[in-house]
Amino acid sequence: MSSPADPAIDPDAVVAPDAPVRKLASGLALSLGSYVLWGFLPVYFLLLAPTGPFEIVAYRILFSLAFCAVLLGATRGWGRLFALVRQRRILLTTAAAGILIYLNWQVFVIAVTSGRVVEGALGYFINPVFTVLLGVVFLRERLRPAQWAAVGISAVAIVVIAVGYGTFPWIALALALSFGLYGFIKKQVGGAVDAVSGLTLETAWLVPVAVATLVVVGTTSGLTLTQYGPAHLVLTVLVGVATGVPLLLFAGAAARLPLIAIGLTQYLTPVLQFIFGVVFLGEAMSLTRWVGFVLVWVALIVLTVDLIRAARTQRRASRSSA
Repeated sequence: MSSPADPAIDPDAVVAPDAPVRKLASGLALSLGSYVLWGFLPVYFLLLAPTGPFEIVAYRILFSLAFCAVLLGATRGWGRLFALVRQRRILLTTAAAGILIYLNWQVFVIAVTSGRVVEGALGYFINPVFTVLLGVVFLRERLRPAQWAAVGISAVAIVVIAVGYGTFPWIALALALSFGLYGFIKKQVGGAVDAVSGLTLETAWLVPVAVATLVVVGTTSGLTLTQYGPAHLVLTVLVGVATGVPLLLFAGAAARLPLIAIGLTQYLTPVLQFIFGVVFLGEAMSLTRWVGFVLVWVALIVLTVDLIRAARTQRRASRSSA
């Protein structure tokens, strides 16, 4: 077996020593692009008014599937998709993922169209902490003291925010729960399913839900797709592109960046949504709500610092064993 320094194995190591730097830079750009686009999704959904949240999600399913079909044709990915369809485990996993992402999309669009963007942002702030808890429940992982501290602080924050709202923050918890479980299920198939094929299968499973929704909306309040001019029609059709593009950017970033870098940049999305809700939509932020959000941010800082320290310790251990 050739050594790592063998130029026949890695010519870029000699010809382009800055290749790893370029790879990290491009990965960071892709990651930031995906999270910025996700952060501005509330703006996009508000531009679709007066279309209701259930109709929006139905279009999001159908036009995302159409966008994926175009991408599969352009990248010659149909063969890869058909190979996945023949695997029962993949089909069942993507079906479960589809149900969870539908719940996530629906709750988020309801939050945006009902003026509760800040509560939606809270859901994505606490999602990393919830993901840690999933590891304990399903993978029997043992948490480090700092991780337990982050979980405890987040629990206190949720109680404080609930008191501040005067109601149970179901939107935030539903978003954290659905997206956390979605990520957990997606992780079970690992790298076996690429981003485009995964979204194609997930949305394909949801087509009956989308069609049923449009039938109900059409027979009650009426569909809005063609009722408000060509600009509204184009924006509605492009909701599939708005769904697919950030996902593809994220997939490219995940292939280039270490997990810790992805974890640090993910906070950009809820930060942008929080700013949009408070500054541009004028959502009320009482003192109690501010205290709750500050506690959540403290929990995230604790979790992030612990993650960085653990990564450094593991890296030193790997070097020592090498």
